[in-house]
Amino acid sequence: MSSQGSHIFSGFRALGFYCNHVPLALRYHKKHRDHYVVTAVGKAFHTYNCSKLGIVSVSNSHPDDITCLAVDAFLVYTGCHNIIRAFANGRQIIHTYEGHVSDVHLLLPFGEHLVSVDEDSQLKIWDIKSTEIYLELSFDNLAFCITAIMHPTTYLNKILLGSRQGTMQLWNIKTNKLIYTFQGWGAPISVIEQAPAVDVVAVGHVDGTVIVHNLKFDETIITFKQEWGPVTAIAFRTDGQPIMATGSTLGHIALWNLEEKRLQAQMRNAHRESIAGMAFLQSEPVMITNSSDNHIKMWILDQADGSGRQLRVRSGHSSPPTRIHFHGNKGQNILSAGQDSSLKSFSTVHENQNKDLGQAYYNRVLGKKKKAKLEHLKMPPITAFVSETSRESDWDGIVACHQQLPLVTTWNYQRCTMGKHKLAHDRFKGQDNVIATAVDITSCGNFVVIGWSTGHVDTYNIQSGLHRGTFGQPTAHSGSVRGVAIDGLNQVTVTGSADQTVKFWKFKTKHLLHTLDIESPVCQMLLHRESSMLAVNTDDFTVHVVDVELRRVVRRFSGHQNKITDLTFSQDARWLVSSSMDCTVRTWDMPTGRLVDCFLLDSAATSIALSPTGDFLASTHIDDLGVYLWSNKTLYSHVSLRPLPSDYTPTMVALPGTSYQVKQETDEDMEPSDEAAEPMEEEFQSPDQISRDLVTLSTLPNSRWQSLIHLDVIKKRNKPTEPPKVPKAAPFFLPTIAGLTPTFAAPEEENDEPSAKRLKRAFIGMKSDLYKALEHASETEKYEPVVDYLKKLNPSSIDIEIRSLSYEDTGSTQAMQHFIAFLRHIFSTNQNFEIAQAYLGLFLKLHGNTLSKDTSLVTTLSELAEDQSSSWLRVQKEFNQSLCLINFLKNAAL
Repeated sequence: MSSQGSHIFSGFRALGFYCNHVPLALRYHKKHRDHYVVTAVGKAFHTYNCSKLGIVSVSNSHPDDITCLAVDAFLVYTGCHNIIRAFANGRQIIHTYEGHVSDVHLLLPFGEHLVSVDEDSQLKIWDIKSTEIYLELSFDNLAFCITAIMHPTTYLNKILLGSRQGTMQLWNIKTNKLIYTFQGWGAPISVIEQAPAVDVVAVGHVDGTVIVHNLKFDETIITFKQEWGPVTAIAFRTDGQPIMATGSTLGHIALWNLEEKRLQAQMRNAHRESIAGMAFLQSEPVMITNSSDNHIKMWILDQADGSGRQLRVRSGHSSPPTRIHFHGNKGQNILSAGQDSSLKSFSTVHENQNKDLGQAYYNRVLGKKKKAKLEHLKMPPITAFVSETSRESDWDGIVACHQQLPLVTTWNYQRCTMGKHKLAHDRFKGQDNVIATAVDITSCGNFVVIGWSTGHVDTYNIQSGLHRGTFGQPTAHSGSVRGVAIDGLNQVTVTGSADQTVKFWKFKTKHLLHTLDIESPVCQMLLHRESSMLAVNTDDFTVHVVDVELRRVVRRFSGHQNKITDLTFSQDARWLVSSSMDCTVRTWDMPTGRLVDCFLLDSAATSIALSPTGDFLASTHIDDLGVYLWSNKTLYSHVSLRPLPSDYTPTMVALPGTSYQVKQETDEDMEPSDEAAEPMEEEFQSPDQISRDLVTLSTLPNSRWQSLIHLDVIKKRNKPTEPPKVPKAAPFFLPTIAGLTPTFAAPEEENDEPSAKRLKRAFIGMKSDLYKALEHASETEKYEPVVDYLKKLNPSSIDIEIRSLSYEDTGSTQAMQHFIAFLRHIFSTNQNFEIAQAYLGLFLKLHGNTLSKDTSLVTTLSELAEDQSSSWLRVQKEFNQSLCLINFLKNAAL
């Protein structure tokens, strides 16, 4: 049996993506007077403002990863496979250009045209608005493989092409003619950049050579050579300083002085990986760079040696995250530890709230110094960590274990830095094979329990870093400790080991309370403190749920076909979610002990975490830099969860993108499936009336009907104590008109409109809206429209409508007969009982004298009284019977 996706979780969006290997694109917005940088992040691109480097927009998703980017004053152009798309406002696609056979890898906006080059060196020029091909040029990759493209400043209708063979060609795209061929310098060209001077360009080569060349005279002005490998990006300062910046594959930046023809300064380790793109802001000493290490950095070149310092940065993990955990009880911050030895915090609300806690260094002071960021100082990646917010404002609240290390580090979330303690027992000095494997922190935030690969379990004080006790004599387990957990009251400590045992210890005295044998070595443990439910993951791909208070196994979940990577509980401990290397994410229902949801992913999840509020499931995946959010559909829609059969086959679910995911129906989704549809439970809807023997209320607010009978009292009470004062008359005989500013009255004309008395007589014959509705209802015998009409009115409007039924206003005796018939209908249906009583009370109060003088109306009112009493007496009988039964049971109990 198979199903479509997940019943519970729906892809929401991805966090932690900022840029990739695609070079950035910079544009200037004249109206906003700000620069904007555009970077590609997989299937979408982000737009950031350079004033604060804050995200402005996220584009719609592409079918596949973006291969190249380009911008002009109005649009953003992207290449994805062999299709080019033009975006407006950074989001919506307005043009699509199709015609290439191979993947597009170079784009150049050129006035009203767009130049594109694919991997087969097919050059096409498009009309941007009409999306038609203006010109096509074909090149042979063996003779001239295009690797760079540029438009020289002031060169009308001309583009410059660089090749892998090292030669360059200048083309006139209007006349479709090759103007000149530059023989090159014997090395493949990687990048071409226009210099601030006219006719001058900088050409970067794969061998690290940078040539500053004059196109007009075909003369080389300066030659530089960087020793760091290929030149990946070039940029020129435009604020009057003759500085050229070049990027390398090692992440270093070189600053060259063009006047003195020398290396001005170096910015080593500017990025951890190859620099993809760089650009200077117009007339500012500010440079912005991006790299495949998922970092966007802004540098200001104000140092004494001419180098730059970091001004702003937007960074994610440069290596895939290994472990995630929600920090705090609000569920808005996700702590993520990556293979780059860094610890970061991603906000589910806005990227401005993200934090970078830095990288782990053996020497924190030396690690902070820019020139000392060497590999031998960096600690291995974090493999397990826990956090607690109770005392994080006083001391460190995060504790982490590192790969193949006996040291346990502390971190401070509020200061966004590595802590001052590195916890390791003195017994391990001189031993290289000892590893800290498990860690947990108490709910009070004062103590941390650490498990080691030798079987030892120790307790430390986080504030002082002092050792506070050891579990077991001499060791707690005979095998490696795989998990530790502390209950919410600091009474019991639970440890699990590879020796197939789970042991319960007294936290204070360190005495052994109980030993529970497990059928397989323990791999991981997770405790839900509020319910005292402990999930134990074993090497046989089974999850055992242990009740810490009863100290026995209460549930066993099996079904994964490979190693289980992580576990997480829901807030109420009703669900246990597990991820595995078999690329599935399974949700187990704790009360029934059955599998209720399962879905398949493209890549296996390495870590998962459910938010404390239950709104999101976060996941990380193999060889993926992002943290993915999955929304819990049960919070905003009715989801029928039933146990899945044993032959259930999960279906593939795509990972969400960086933009908010909105499910769109496709033709395949709308086509009926060949398999028999599984019967789904329909959402319960309350009937309009349970029984005709009972009375049904209208559910209107009390303020809409309770005050009808006392409306005159309320108006009298709310009447102002002092009457409005008449403004003083003008000091001469001219008449004035009262108001905020007294004005002179215009002379009256003699052929005036009818007076107020005439108007009153003219309007006497008109019928009110209620009168018309009652007449129509008496003819059709359908009074529901009258009820709906009165429900929409406020108490004052209802009072006016019922007053208008009298023949003294706009009504008549017949109108009163219709209204009484309307009330009889409501009492006969036993619906809207309370508002019918209110309407009847107001009707009798306003027209009591008129009703008593008319014999026909008195007869109709007596029939109405019988209908009313019969309706209420039937309900009163039920009440009396129930009260009698309750009194009998109370007396019998006494």
